[in-house]
Amino acid sequence: MTVTDAPSALWIRRFRPAPDAPVRLVCFPHAGGSATFFLKLAEALSPDVEVLAVQYPGRQDRRKEPPIATVAGLAEPVAAALLPWADRGLALFGHSLGSIVAYEVARSLRDEGHAPVALFASGRRAPSVEREEFGSQVDDDTLLRTLQSLGGTDPRVFDDEELVRLALPAIRADYRAAATYRYRPGPPLGCPLTMLTGADDPMVSPQDAAAWQEHTSADFDLITLPGGHFYLSEQHAAVTRAITDRLTGLTRPV
Repeated sequence: MTVTDAPSALWIRRFRPAPDAPVRLVCFPHAGGSATFFLKLAEALSPDVEVLAVQYPGRQDRRKEPPIATVAGLAEPVAAALLPWADRGLALFGHSLGSIVAYEVARSLRDEGHAPVALFASGRRAPSVEREEFGSQVDDDTLLRTLQSLGGTDPRVFDDEELVRLALPAIRADYRAAATYRYRPGPPLGCPLTMLTGADDPMVSPQDAAAWQEHTSADFDLITLPGGHFYLSEQHAAVTRAITDRLTGLTRPV
C-alpha cells in the first residue's frame, strides 16, 4: 500500500514497508525527538509488524515549518493522517511527550470508529496525573541541561552551537505542549494498554506509571526495565520483545 494523501505524507514516515504485516505500530517521539528515533525499532519488528513514525513539524525534513506547542495541535492532524492507514490494525507507541500525544490520538481514532488494537505508553506519567512542569519558560542553558541530564541525545549535538540554535524552537514548543496538557475526563480505551518505564526514571514514579491502568477497560501491563528516562535505548531487545509479544494475534480494532 502506498499512501500519497497529503496529510499522511506530511506527518507519517514508513522506513521498512511490511506489506504482509497484520498490524501497524505508530510511534510518537519524545520532546525534541523525531521520526528517525524509531528507525531501529522499525528494523527489528519488520516484517512481522509495520512501523510508522510520526514526524512533528519544526525538525528534520519539516524544519522550515513552525513547531506546534499544544498536544491537541499535534494529535488532531495525526489522527486524521492515520485514517488512510487504518485498513490494518493500528497499535500506538509513544515515549514521554509522545505517550500523551498517542493517547489523545487513540481517543480520536476510537471516536472515528477506528479504535487501536493496543496502546504502549513509555516514560510518561498517566494522563490523569497532573504535575507542574517547567515548560518552555526557562532560559536556554536550563533547558539544554535538562535534556542532557535525561539522556537520549547524542552529547556531540550540544557542542554544535548552530545545531542547537536550529533545534531550540522545536524543543521549546514540545516542552510547552507537555507542560500545558490537561486531561479531559472520558471513557477509558477499550484496547490493551502496556506501560513501560525505566526503574530509575526521575520523571515517572511507580505510582505515576501504575495510574495508566485507569485509562483502559481491557488488559493492563506495567513493565519496569533497568535504566532512566531513555531506558529504551539500552533495553532495545526487551522493548522489542514486549511489543511483539503483545501484538501477536492482534489484527483488528478492539
